[in-house]
Amino acid sequence: MPASDTYNTLADRASAESDPMTRHPRPPSREFKARGSFVTRCAGCNLPELNCLCPYQVKAESHAQVWLLTHPLEHYKPTNTGRLIGDVLAQTEVFTWYRTAPDKHLMALLEDPRYSPFVVFPDDQPDYADRVVTLGAVVDAKHSGKIPVYILLDGTWRQARRIFRKSPYLDALPVLPLRTERETRYRLRKPASSAHLCTAEVAVELLRQGGDVTAAAMLDDYFDVFNDSYAASRSYHKIETPTPAMQRLSAKRDAESSAKE
Repeated sequence: MPASDTYNTLADRASAESDPMTRHPRPPSREFKARGSFVTRCAGCNLPELNCLCPYQVKAESHAQVWLLTHPLEHYKPTNTGRLIGDVLAQTEVFTWYRTAPDKHLMALLEDPRYSPFVVFPDDQPDYADRVVTLGAVVDAKHSGKIPVYILLDGTWRQARRIFRKSPYLDALPVLPLRTERETRYRLRKPASSAHLCTAEVAVELLRQGGDVTAAAMLDDYFDVFNDSYAASRSYHKIETPTPAMQRLSAKRDAESSAKE
């Protein structure tokens, strides 16, 4: 093969593996292959069409915002619950985590004086103990006229710890550990402990404890519908009788539709 052809082949390969605009590495080019990956899915909610989630999508208002810093592989997992937050809370921001090149929009938002961001992470290591705050700091941010922001590290526990440790632009932010008695209800992945909540459950608890009670309840219902619908679809079972969470979200959706007429 001529040298020029070799160069072109390598250049094409590099282009395919990186974003031509940012030079960031691309996420895997093929969708995530897991159990059920060949099931026909709804284009709107990505759930199996057998139990589509779209009829239960509603919007909620909250004073606090949620920003997701998501590991690239999570985008390809249909069981990811981070996307549920954006379905319910319109102001949710989603950023893909890159170790060497942080998202420019995220960097700009971190400098925006309107926001008071908190990295949600356990306080189990002494080297950042001086950064750990309580929920009182969120209340103080509200009283000062700022918008509290919960930055959730969206990935497995191992990925989340890597994001936390390998993101210098987060080092100056206060760390907010979630303290709750809630045990996970998530059935689509096996957690290391019942105390390990999935991303959507963490957002629910933070919103509830921070005073955004209505938004928390709606997101919690939406999570339950997702959890039940996906689990039923795995066994090829269609949910014929709406669950209580489905009924509440349907009523909310109907009320929103009536208000627009």
